Amino acid sequence: MGEKTTLEWTPNFILSWSNFQAESNPAIFEDSHSVIKYRFTWVVDSEKVDENIVFLINDITLFVEFHPLLSWARQSESNESLLNHEQGNFDLAELVRRENIVNLQEQFYKKHFSTRGQNDEQRKQFAKEDSGKMINEQVEKLQNLFDERSQKYHDDTNYGKNLKVQSKYDLSFKELRT
Repeated sequence: MGEKTTLEWTPNFILSWSNFQAESNPAIFEDSHSVIKYRFTWVVDSEKVDENIVFLINDITLFVEFHPLLSWARQSESNESLLNHEQGNFDLAELVRRENIVNLQEQFYKKHFSTRGQNDEQRKQFAKEDSGKMINEQVEKLQNLFDERSQKYHDDTNYGKNLKVQSKYDLSFKELRT
């Protein structure tokens, strides 16, 4: 069970067909399907302001992850052009992350949030739970934005078959790797 269940986007990592490990679905039009999600980490601190415990959110980090066990391709259609298109979808998720990470962080940094609980330990525990829910809500909005842009990418490029449009996208994705 040493297989990775997710692959993190990095400038040096390029998808291969071996990363698409789920069974293809014959009832679906697509020749391949990538499952790409955002994952986040953060630090929550609490402090006392007057007589109230408040929490602050710091160090939000957002990662783009490809899920091999949920991603698939039809072997009969697995060619370099389609793989390039799927890599582009992974790159698009990173582009969306970069375009939105500062805004996500600014929604939380240097702000105090009230917390609940009967004592200091409960308040600290609830601060961790509540901050995670707050960030997750914003990350879900980012995921929806990526899903919309991904669909437009698929439509614009006809799933990589429109080579002229695909090459324009490829140029913008190439900048992510420098």
